[in-house]
Amino acid sequence: MSTKKTVFIDLDGVIVDLLGQLKYEIASSEVVYEDETDLIDVSETIFLNAPPIPHAIEAVTELEKHYDVFILSTAPWHNIHSWSQKRIWVENNLPSMYKRLILTHHKHQLIGDFLIDDRLKNGAAEFKGEHIHIFTEKYPTWQSVLDRLIP
Repeated sequence: MSTKKTVFIDLDGVIVDLLGQLKYEIASSEVVYEDETDLIDVSETIFLNAPPIPHAIEAVTELEKHYDVFILSTAPWHNIHSWSQKRIWVENNLPSMYKRLILTHHKHQLIGDFLIDDRLKNGAAEFKGEHIHIFTEKYPTWQSVLDRLIP
């Protein structure tokens, strides 16, 4: 049993630039979507092809040296491809983490010390440990998160 503290890190918007990929796919599509998020429900590649957020891969790798790290993600119910795409993305970009991917809509049910997330949805606001709300005034960058978590 590990004596390290546990860190959960959200995938979309924290490690993966899903918004950037969404904008790219909309710009390259011939289909006009009423709502940008409709593309998330139908795309067979959006999660697979999304690039990492700058410095995220390096930050996760550094956190692995100090913590028991897990990747969290919420996958859209209407896109059956998203679940496997996320798993493949993690294996391709963070190979040490692919068996540490947790897909859930209930982040508050997880027991751990820290949750790094860019949103308050899907249980993040109710997480029992410390929620590090990345890309906000308090934690504007990955470096600010590392400064908080690594002595």
